[in-house]
Amino acid sequence: MNLTELNKIATAMVVSGKGILAADESSGTIKKRFDTIGVDSTEDNRRDYREMLFRSTEAMSQYISGVILYDETIWQDAKDGTPLVRLIEQSGAIPGIKVDEGTQALPMCPGELVTVGLDRLAERLKKYHERGARFAKWRAVIDIGSGIPSMTAISVNAHALARYAALCQAAQIVPIVEPEVLMDGDHDIDRCYEVTTRVLNKTFQELRVQRVALEGMVLKPNMAISGKKSPKQASVEEVAEKTVWLLKACVPAAVPGIAFLSGGQSDEEATAHLNAMHKLGPLPWGLTFSYGRALQAAPQKAWSGKAENVAAGQAAFSHRARMNGLASRGEWQNSLEKKAA
Repeated sequence: MNLTELNKIATAMVVSGKGILAADESSGTIKKRFDTIGVDSTEDNRRDYREMLFRSTEAMSQYISGVILYDETIWQDAKDGTPLVRLIEQSGAIPGIKVDEGTQALPMCPGELVTVGLDRLAERLKKYHERGARFAKWRAVIDIGSGIPSMTAISVNAHALARYAALCQAAQIVPIVEPEVLMDGDHDIDRCYEVTTRVLNKTFQELRVQRVALEGMVLKPNMAISGKKSPKQASVEEVAEKTVWLLKACVPAAVPGIAFLSGGQSDEEATAHLNAMHKLGPLPWGLTFSYGRALQAAPQKAWSGKAENVAAGQAAFSHRARMNGLASRGEWQNSLEKKAA
């Protein structure tokens, strides 16, 4: 393992003013998204859509530091025969790959899940590295509900995250460690804060046990936020303050950076929360975005599967990328959204 090189890549992934595009939706997930815009989820349509994003010159070169790909996408070529991985590299961004294989029910823990995909991961990582991937992603899912999460669910998911991270570093790939506490429930922000604290503390304990070099990884956590069904929704300022408190308490300064997931927030909510965190003074790590829906909902709608709408889709993507790039420096203002609209 060359830690100097891993640290260089991790630092570039969270550089100020840029963030990570999560374009790693599974075939099932992207079908649901395409269904909402009336587009068939064929291999060609998925390729055309992602090619549109990767050829968005302004967005990719100025505001995107890396792109998380799905297994199908990393092997695909653009219409002109250029590998999609090369398009990402040509824009100055770093190609990455989602390597987990989804979730399964966790035995003896009703309603809880464990992420799978460690079998043969070392072999897969070698092939992904040869194809051009320089970072990877593994998502653990922790739900909040009556009597959950259990310590069992937190422990087994943290253990799997750390095993994945160690395998990545051994393959000279930067691991994005993503323990996501879902915002689907009716819990308030304080409950989310408490659960996320437990999850992050256990995750970093496991990372140390399994000898993962913190300087060669990126953390992708949820924000401290109210559940979607909670009658008491926290303000932008409260989300920012409690998230920063939480991270300062749990995340060692050795970690080069934190790239938030949007986790079901609206486009502008995710941007406003990130921006507000940067207003709270100097932080020990880079703080940026790793958004999927919050970057892609607008360009998907603008594109709608039509070749004549590619320019409109790219413009919508560039706008959202720029808004989040500004937020990652604390320079975003709501008036910029209204101006664009």
